[in-house]
Amino acid sequence: MKKNEKLNKWLWKWHFIAGLISLPFILILSITGAIYLFKGDYEKNKQKHIKEITIQDTKVSFQKQWEIANANAIKKPNSMVVSTSKNQATEFVSGRFGNKSSLFVNPYSGKVSGEIITKDTNMFKVRKLHGELLTGKFGTKIIELIASWMVVLILTGLYVWWPTRGWKIKGLFIPRIKEGKRTFFRDLHAISGFWFSGLLILILAGGLPWTDAFGESFKQIQKITNTGYPDTWQGHHLKSQIAGDALTLDQMVAKAENLQLPGVVTIDFPKDQKGVFSVYNTNPSNLNTQKKIHFDAYTGKQILSNNWDDVGVLMRGRMWVMAFHQGEFGVWNWWLMLCTTITLTIMSISALLSYTMRKRKGNWGTPKVPTSFTVGYGIIIVLVILTLVFPLFGVSLLFIIGIEYLLNKNKPRKI
Repeated sequence: MKKNEKLNKWLWKWHFIAGLISLPFILILSITGAIYLFKGDYEKNKQKHIKEITIQDTKVSFQKQWEIANANAIKKPNSMVVSTSKNQATEFVSGRFGNKSSLFVNPYSGKVSGEIITKDTNMFKVRKLHGELLTGKFGTKIIELIASWMVVLILTGLYVWWPTRGWKIKGLFIPRIKEGKRTFFRDLHAISGFWFSGLLILILAGGLPWTDAFGESFKQIQKITNTGYPDTWQGHHLKSQIAGDALTLDQMVAKAENLQLPGVVTIDFPKDQKGVFSVYNTNPSNLNTQKKIHFDAYTGKQILSNNWDDVGVLMRGRMWVMAFHQGEFGVWNWWLMLCTTITLTIMSISALLSYTMRKRKGNWGTPKVPTSFTVGYGIIIVLVILTLVFPLFGVSLLFIIGIEYLLNKNKPRKI
C-alpha cells in the first residue's frame, strides 16, 4: 500500500497526542480490568462462610425463609435466587447493580448466615475504579473520553504502522532486537497493537454501553428503533387475578425448577397484591437460552413468556459485547481477556519507554507536520462520523484544535 507521507506524519502526530493523553488511564483500565477478571474466584473464597452451609436432615420452607429475610434484610428483598446445590444458603436479593444487597438464609436452621452489600465489596471498588476512577459521573466521562481516543489511537496506529515496502518477519511480526532498545520497544508496541487491534475495538464496544454520552445515545436509538427489551419483558403491566390465597414461595420454586432453565435462575416477587411472580435465568455463556416467564400469583398460571429472540437486535448485540468484555463466554474468553489486558499493559509501557528514549530535553517531541499539508475531505468525513458516534471525542478535539491555534497564533513569525 502506497501511503501519503504528509498524511502519515499528520496521523502520527495525532496518534502521539492521543497516546500521551491516554497512556496513564489506559494503564489503569488494563490493570483494573485484569484484576476484575478474578472476581469470581476471589469472592468465592472470601464469601464462602456466608454462602455455603452444612447439610442437615430437615429444611425450613422457602416461604418461612422469605419471612426471615423480610425481617432481617437492610432493604426488603425483591427476588430470590434458586439454589443449585444442597450446601448453598438461600439468597434473597434487594435492589440492583451498585445498590444490590444479598441476604443469605440457612435453609436448614433458618438462621441468617450473612449479608453481602455490593458497594462495600473490594471487587466493586475495583469496578468503580475501572469504570469511573472512583469519582462518579465525572470519572465516567473521563473513561468514555479515553475509550473514544483509544479508537482514534487504533485507527491512526494502523495507518502509521502499515508497511509500504512489503511484509517482513522482523519489525512486522517480531520485534527487532539488534537495532537498539528504542527500536525494540517501538516494535513491541506497534506489533502487539496491530495484531490486537480488532480485539481491542471489540472490547471497547463492550465497555462503551456503560458510559454516559455514548451509552445514553445508544439507549435512545434502541428506544426509537424498538430494538431493546420488549415492553413485556419486565412485566410491569401484567396483573394477577386475586382469587383466594396467593401461591407460596415453595410452589413457585417448584415451578421454576420444573422449567429446567440453564444458568442462574431468579424469582422476582410480586410488587403488590395484584403483582406477578416472574422467573428468569441469567446465562452469559449462552445468551440464546435466556428467558423470562411471568406467572399469576394466585393460580400459578403462566401469563406470558419471553425468549431471547423477542429481544431487539441492538440489545442482543449490546449484551453480547458486554458479556465478551467481561470474559463470560467460558474459559477461552476469560483467558483471551486476561491476555489482552497484559498485552495492553505491555503496549503502554513499551510506548512510554520508546518515547522517553526519543524525546529530547526541553521538547515534547511532537511529530512535525509539513505546513503545506491540508486535511482532505475523506479525513473530515471520518472525523465527523467519530464525533457523531463519540460526542466527548468531538468536544475534546475542538478543544485541542483551539489550543493549537492559539499557540501558533502567538508564535513570533520568522522574517
